[in-house]
Amino acid sequence: MLNVKRRMFVYLIIVFLVVALFTYMIYMPGKSYEGELPVLDDVDHATAKRFEAHVTELCRNPAGRNFIEKNGLDAARKYIAGQFESSGYEVKFHEYQINGDTVANIAVELTGTSRPEEIIIVGAHYDAVPGAPGANDNGSGVAATLELADRFKDKKFPRTVRFVAFVNEEPPNFMTGNMGSYVYAKKVAKDKENIIAMFSLETIGYFSDESGSQLYPVLFNMFYPNTGNFIAFVGNLSSRGLVSKSIRSFRAHSTFPSEGIVAPAFIPGISWSDHWSFWKHGYPAIMITDTAPYRYPAYHTSEDTPDKVDYEKMVYVVKGVEKMIQEFLY
Repeated sequence: MLNVKRRMFVYLIIVFLVVALFTYMIYMPGKSYEGELPVLDDVDHATAKRFEAHVTELCRNPAGRNFIEKNGLDAARKYIAGQFESSGYEVKFHEYQINGDTVANIAVELTGTSRPEEIIIVGAHYDAVPGAPGANDNGSGVAATLELADRFKDKKFPRTVRFVAFVNEEPPNFMTGNMGSYVYAKKVAKDKENIIAMFSLETIGYFSDESGSQLYPVLFNMFYPNTGNFIAFVGNLSSRGLVSKSIRSFRAHSTFPSEGIVAPAFIPGISWSDHWSFWKHGYPAIMITDTAPYRYPAYHTSEDTPDKVDYEKMVYVVKGVEKMIQEFLY
Protein backbone atom coordinates (compact mmCIF):
# COMPACT_ATOMS: atom_id res chain seq x y z
CA MET A 1 0.00 0.00 0.00
CA LEU A 2 2.87 2.35 0.84
CA ASN A 3 4.47 1.75 -2.56
CA VAL A 4 1.16 2.50 -4.28
CA LYS A 5 0.87 5.77 -2.40
CA ARG A 6 4.42 6.68 -3.32
CA ARG A 7 3.76 5.97 -6.99
CA MET A 8 0.60 8.04 -6.88
CA PHE A 9 2.50 10.89 -5.26
CA VAL A 10 5.20 10.74 -7.96
CA TYR A 11 2.55 10.70 -10.70
CA LEU A 12 0.84 13.73 -9.18
CA ILE A 13 4.15 15.58 -9.00
CA ILE A 14 4.83 14.76 -12.67
CA VAL A 15 1.36 15.91 -13.69
CA PHE A 16 1.79 19.12 -11.70
CA LEU A 17 5.16 19.82 -13.33
CA VAL A 18 3.81 19.16 -16.83
CA VAL A 19 0.84 21.44 -16.21
CA ALA A 20 3.14 24.12 -14.78
CA LEU A 21 5.47 23.88 -17.77
CA PHE A 22 2.69 24.17 -20.33
CA THR A 23 1.16 27.07 -18.41
CA TYR A 24 4.53 28.80 -18.48
CA MET A 25 4.80 28.20 -22.23
CA ILE A 26 1.32 29.13 -23.41
CA TYR A 27 -0.19 31.61 -20.95
CA MET A 28 -0.03 35.13 -22.36
CA PRO A 29 -1.28 38.43 -20.90
CA GLY A 30 -4.06 40.43 -22.50
CA LYS A 31 -6.82 39.15 -24.72
CA SER A 32 -6.55 38.29 -28.39
CA TYR A 33 -8.79 40.37 -30.65
CA GLU A 34 -12.06 38.65 -31.57
CA GLY A 35 -14.81 39.41 -34.05
CA GLU A 36 -14.92 41.18 -37.39
CA LEU A 37 -11.85 43.16 -38.34
CA PRO A 38 -12.41 46.94 -38.56
CA VAL A 39 -12.85 48.38 -42.04
CA LEU A 40 -9.63 49.73 -43.51
CA ASP A 41 -9.59 53.37 -44.57
CA ASP A 42 -7.92 54.92 -47.62
CA VAL A 43 -4.61 55.34 -45.80
CA ASP A 44 -4.64 51.65 -44.86
CA HIS A 45 -5.43 50.61 -48.43
CA ALA A 46 -2.50 52.72 -49.63
CA THR A 47 -0.27 50.90 -47.11
CA ALA A 48 -1.45 47.55 -48.46
CA LYS A 49 -0.55 48.72 -51.98
CA ARG A 50 2.94 49.63 -50.78
CA PHE A 51 3.34 46.16 -49.26
CA GLU A 52 2.31 44.62 -52.56
CA ALA A 53 4.73 46.83 -54.49
CA HIS A 54 7.63 45.89 -52.20
CA VAL A 55 6.91 42.17 -52.39
CA THR A 56 6.40 42.26 -56.15
CA GLU A 57 9.69 44.07 -56.68
CA LEU A 58 11.58 41.66 -54.44
CA CYS A 59 10.18 38.77 -56.47
CA ARG A 60 10.89 40.38 -59.85
CA ASN A 61 13.85 38.14 -60.70
CA PRO A 62 12.23 34.88 -61.87
CA ALA A 63 15.32 32.92 -60.84
CA GLY A 64 14.98 34.08 -57.21
CA ARG A 65 17.33 35.79 -54.76
CA ASN A 66 19.82 33.66 -52.90
CA PHE A 67 23.42 32.50 -52.74
CA ILE A 68 23.00 30.82 -56.15
CA GLU A 69 20.98 33.53 -57.87
CA LYS A 70 23.31 36.39 -57.03
CA ASN A 71 21.74 38.80 -59.51
CA GLY A 72 18.42 38.50 -57.73
CA LEU A 73 20.09 38.91 -54.35
CA ASP A 74 21.97 42.00 -55.52
CA ALA A 75 18.80 43.48 -57.02
CA ALA A 76 16.99 42.98 -53.70
CA ARG A 77 19.89 44.59 -51.84
CA LYS A 78 19.77 47.66 -54.10
CA TYR A 79 16.01 47.93 -53.84
CA ILE A 80 15.96 47.72 -50.04
CA ALA A 81 18.80 50.23 -49.71
CA GLY A 82 17.01 52.58 -52.10
CA GLN A 83 13.80 52.38 -50.09
CA PHE A 84 15.64 53.12 -46.84
CA GLU A 85 17.36 56.07 -48.50
CA SER A 86 14.06 57.40 -49.84
CA SER A 87 12.86 57.48 -46.23
CA GLY A 88 15.79 59.73 -45.38
CA TYR A 89 18.10 57.23 -43.68
CA GLU A 90 21.83 56.79 -44.05
CA VAL A 91 22.28 53.20 -45.15
CA LYS A 92 25.07 51.07 -43.70
CA PHE A 93 26.11 47.83 -45.37
CA HIS A 94 27.50 45.16 -43.07
CA GLU A 95 29.51 43.16 -45.60
CA TYR A 96 31.20 39.80 -45.20
CA GLN A 97 32.60 37.07 -47.41
CA ILE A 98 31.25 33.62 -48.21
CA ASN A 99 33.24 31.47 -50.62
CA GLY A 100 34.76 34.54 -52.23
CA ASP A 101 31.43 36.32 -52.65
CA THR A 102 30.62 39.56 -50.84
CA VAL A 103 27.20 39.64 -49.21
CA ALA A 104 25.68 42.27 -46.96
CA ASN A 105 23.20 42.96 -44.23
CA ILE A 106 21.52 46.36 -44.72
CA ALA A 107 20.97 48.57 -41.66
CA VAL A 108 19.55 51.99 -40.83
CA GLU A 109 18.79 53.54 -37.48
CA LEU A 110 16.94 56.28 -35.70
CA THR A 111 19.21 57.34 -32.85
CA GLY A 112 17.66 57.75 -29.42
CA THR A 113 17.53 61.19 -27.82
CA SER A 114 18.43 60.42 -24.20
CA ARG A 115 19.35 56.69 -24.05
CA PRO A 116 20.81 56.05 -27.50
CA GLU A 117 22.98 53.18 -26.26
CA GLU A 118 19.80 51.13 -25.60
CA ILE A 119 18.91 49.61 -28.96
CA ILE A 120 15.83 47.89 -30.38
CA ILE A 121 16.40 45.89 -33.59
CA VAL A 122 13.60 45.16 -36.03
CA GLY A 123 14.74 42.84 -38.79
CA ALA A 124 13.79 40.48 -41.60
CA HIS A 125 15.82 38.35 -44.00
CA TYR A 126 15.68 39.35 -47.65
CA ASP A 127 16.95 36.19 -49.32
CA ALA A 128 14.66 33.38 -50.46
CA VAL A 129 15.17 29.64 -50.49
CA PRO A 130 16.45 28.35 -53.86
CA GLY A 131 13.56 27.48 -56.15
CA ALA A 132 11.09 29.84 -54.49
CA PRO A 133 10.18 33.45 -55.36
CA GLY A 134 9.97 34.16 -51.62
CA ALA A 135 6.92 36.42 -51.57
CA ASN A 136 5.68 35.53 -48.11
CA ASP A 137 9.01 34.04 -47.01
CA ASN A 138 10.25 36.60 -46.57
CA GLY A 139 9.19 39.42 -48.84
CA SER A 140 6.35 40.08 -46.41
CA GLY A 141 8.78 40.58 -43.51
CA VAL A 142 10.99 42.90 -45.56
CA ALA A 143 7.98 44.93 -46.72
CA ALA A 144 6.90 45.37 -43.10
CA THR A 145 10.41 46.41 -42.08
CA LEU A 146 10.54 49.04 -44.84
CA GLU A 147 7.12 50.37 -43.86
CA LEU A 148 8.00 50.58 -40.17
CA ALA A 149 11.25 52.38 -40.95
CA ASP A 150 9.36 54.91 -43.05
CA ARG A 151 6.75 55.47 -40.33
CA PHE A 152 9.42 56.11 -37.71
CA LYS A 153 11.65 58.36 -39.79
CA ASP A 154 10.51 61.72 -38.39
CA LYS A 155 9.89 60.62 -34.81
CA LYS A 156 12.02 60.96 -31.71
CA PHE A 157 12.38 58.40 -28.92
CA PRO A 158 14.68 58.03 -25.91
CA ARG A 159 16.04 54.72 -27.20
CA THR A 160 17.53 53.85 -30.59
CA VAL A 161 15.65 51.75 -33.11
CA ARG A 162 17.59 49.96 -35.84
CA PHE A 163 16.02 48.37 -38.92
CA VAL A 164 18.03 45.59 -40.53
CA ALA A 165 17.51 43.47 -43.65
CA PHE A 166 19.52 40.28 -43.15
CA VAL A 167 21.09 38.21 -45.90
CA ASN A 168 21.51 34.42 -46.11
CA GLU A 169 18.92 33.19 -43.64
CA GLU A 170 17.88 30.29 -45.85
CA PRO A 171 19.68 26.94 -46.34
CA PRO A 172 22.50 26.07 -46.67
CA ASN A 173 23.41 28.98 -44.38
CA PHE A 174 20.42 28.50 -42.07
CA MET A 175 21.45 28.19 -38.42
CA THR A 176 25.15 28.34 -39.26
CA GLY A 177 27.88 30.91 -38.74
CA ASN A 178 27.35 32.11 -42.34
CA MET A 179 23.80 33.25 -41.65
CA GLY A 180 23.64 37.03 -42.11
CA SER A 181 21.99 37.67 -38.77
CA TYR A 182 24.52 35.44 -37.01
CA VAL A 183 27.44 37.42 -38.44
CA TYR A 184 25.64 40.63 -37.49
CA ALA A 185 24.80 39.52 -33.94
CA LYS A 186 28.38 38.35 -33.47
CA LYS A 187 29.63 41.79 -34.48
CA VAL A 188 27.32 43.77 -32.18
CA ALA A 189 28.19 41.42 -29.32
CA LYS A 190 31.91 41.98 -29.98
CA ASP A 191 31.24 45.73 -29.98
CA LYS A 192 29.35 45.29 -26.68
CA GLU A 193 26.25 47.00 -28.03
CA ASN A 194 23.29 47.00 -25.67
CA ILE A 195 20.55 45.32 -27.71
CA ILE A 196 17.60 45.24 -25.32
CA ALA A 197 15.20 43.55 -27.76
CA MET A 198 15.29 42.07 -31.25
CA PHE A 199 12.15 41.40 -33.31
CA SER A 200 12.40 39.06 -36.28
CA LEU A 201 9.58 39.60 -38.81
CA GLU A 202 9.35 36.20 -40.46
CA THR A 203 6.72 35.19 -43.03
CA ILE A 204 3.84 37.39 -41.85
CA GLY A 205 1.45 37.55 -44.82
CA TYR A 206 -0.70 34.42 -45.06
CA PHE A 207 -3.95 33.93 -43.16
CA SER A 208 -6.93 31.61 -43.46
CA ASP A 209 -10.37 31.50 -41.84
CA GLU A 210 -10.86 27.84 -42.72
CA SER A 211 -11.14 25.35 -39.89
CA GLY A 212 -8.14 23.03 -39.88
CA SER A 213 -5.91 25.52 -41.69
CA GLN A 214 -3.52 25.79 -38.73
CA LEU A 215 -1.16 23.00 -37.71
CA TYR A 216 1.25 22.68 -34.78
CA PRO A 217 4.01 20.48 -33.39
CA VAL A 218 2.73 17.49 -31.43
CA LEU A 219 0.53 18.36 -28.41
CA PHE A 220 0.36 22.09 -29.05
CA ASN A 221 -2.83 21.66 -31.09
CA MET A 222 -4.53 20.99 -27.74
CA PHE A 223 -3.98 24.58 -26.63
CA TYR A 224 -4.24 26.75 -29.75
CA PRO A 225 -6.91 27.43 -32.42
CA ASN A 226 -7.04 25.29 -35.55
CA THR A 227 -7.80 28.30 -37.74
CA GLY A 228 -4.83 30.15 -39.17
CA ASN A 229 -6.16 33.68 -38.84
CA PHE A 230 -3.76 35.04 -36.19
CA ILE A 231 -0.22 36.40 -35.90
CA ALA A 232 2.11 34.55 -33.52
CA PHE A 233 4.73 35.80 -31.06
CA VAL A 234 7.37 33.11 -30.55
CA GLY A 235 10.35 32.76 -28.21
CA ASN A 236 12.44 30.25 -26.32
CA LEU A 237 11.97 29.67 -22.59
CA SER A 238 14.39 32.41 -21.59
CA SER A 239 12.53 34.89 -23.81
CA ARG A 240 9.29 34.66 -21.87
CA GLY A 241 9.54 38.18 -20.48
CA LEU A 242 10.03 39.70 -23.93
CA VAL A 243 7.27 37.62 -25.51
CA SER A 244 4.84 38.52 -22.71
CA LYS A 245 5.63 42.23 -22.85
CA SER A 246 5.39 42.27 -26.63
CA ILE A 247 2.09 40.47 -26.96
CA ARG A 248 0.55 42.45 -24.09
CA SER A 249 1.39 45.65 -25.94
CA PHE A 250 0.26 44.30 -29.31
CA ARG A 251 -3.07 43.19 -27.89
CA ALA A 252 -3.59 46.55 -26.20
CA HIS A 253 -3.17 48.43 -29.47
CA SER A 254 -4.12 45.99 -32.22
CA THR A 255 -7.36 44.90 -33.85
CA PHE A 256 -6.01 41.56 -35.07
CA PRO A 257 -5.97 38.09 -33.45
CA SER A 258 -2.71 37.02 -31.80
CA GLU A 259 -1.24 34.02 -30.04
CA GLY A 260 1.99 33.65 -28.11
CA ILE A 261 4.27 30.82 -27.09
CA VAL A 262 7.59 30.25 -25.37
CA ALA A 263 9.01 26.76 -25.72
CA PRO A 264 12.32 24.90 -25.80
CA ALA A 265 14.32 25.92 -28.86
CA PHE A 266 14.47 22.31 -30.07
CA ILE A 267 10.71 22.30 -30.76
CA PRO A 268 10.42 22.51 -34.58
CA GLY A 269 9.79 26.09 -35.64
CA ILE A 270 10.65 27.89 -32.40
CA SER A 271 14.14 28.92 -33.50
CA TRP A 272 13.60 29.02 -37.28
CA SER A 273 14.63 32.56 -38.11
CA ASP A 274 17.03 35.39 -37.38
CA HIS A 275 16.08 35.69 -33.70
CA TRP A 276 18.07 32.46 -33.16
CA SER A 277 21.28 34.30 -34.04
CA PHE A 278 20.68 36.85 -31.29
CA TRP A 279 19.91 34.12 -28.75
CA LYS A 280 23.28 32.59 -29.59
CA HIS A 281 24.97 35.86 -28.61
CA GLY A 282 23.05 36.42 -25.40
CA TYR A 283 20.48 38.93 -26.61
CA PRO A 284 16.70 38.84 -25.96
CA ALA A 285 14.87 38.17 -29.24
CA ILE A 286 11.56 36.88 -30.54
CA MET A 287 9.93 36.01 -33.84
CA ILE A 288 6.68 37.48 -35.13
CA THR A 289 5.22 35.12 -37.74
CA ASP A 290 2.18 33.62 -39.41
CA THR A 291 3.78 30.27 -38.40
CA ALA A 292 5.10 29.58 -41.94
CA PRO A 293 5.08 25.78 -42.66
CA TYR A 294 2.43 25.16 -40.03
CA ARG A 295 -0.04 27.17 -42.12
CA TYR A 296 1.29 28.27 -45.47
CA PRO A 297 0.84 25.64 -48.25
CA ALA A 298 3.33 27.39 -50.56
CA TYR A 299 6.13 27.52 -47.98
CA HIS A 300 9.53 26.96 -49.63
CA THR A 301 7.97 26.17 -53.01
CA SER A 302 7.77 27.81 -56.43
CA GLU A 303 4.19 28.76 -55.52
CA ASP A 304 5.30 31.32 -52.91
CA THR A 305 4.29 34.16 -55.24
CA PRO A 306 3.05 37.72 -54.56
CA ASP A 307 -0.59 36.80 -55.19
CA LYS A 308 -0.55 34.48 -52.15
CA VAL A 309 0.13 37.31 -49.67
CA ASP A 310 -2.77 39.01 -47.89
CA TYR A 311 -1.55 42.59 -47.91
CA GLU A 312 -4.60 44.00 -46.16
CA LYS A 313 -4.26 41.60 -43.24
CA MET A 314 -0.62 42.66 -43.04
CA VAL A 315 -1.80 46.23 -42.44
CA TYR A 316 -3.51 45.21 -39.19
CA VAL A 317 -0.39 43.34 -38.07
CA VAL A 318 2.06 46.13 -38.86
CA LYS A 319 -0.09 48.81 -37.23
CA GLY A 320 -0.07 46.76 -34.03
CA VAL A 321 3.67 46.07 -34.24
CA GLU A 322 4.32 49.79 -34.77
CA LYS A 323 2.56 50.68 -31.52
CA MET A 324 4.32 47.85 -29.73
CA ILE A 325 7.78 49.02 -30.85
CA GLN A 326 6.96 52.56 -29.78
CA GLU A 327 6.33 51.35 -26.25
CA PHE A 328 9.73 49.65 -26.20
CA LEU A 329 11.43 52.86 -27.27
CA TYR A 330 10.43 54.78 -24.15
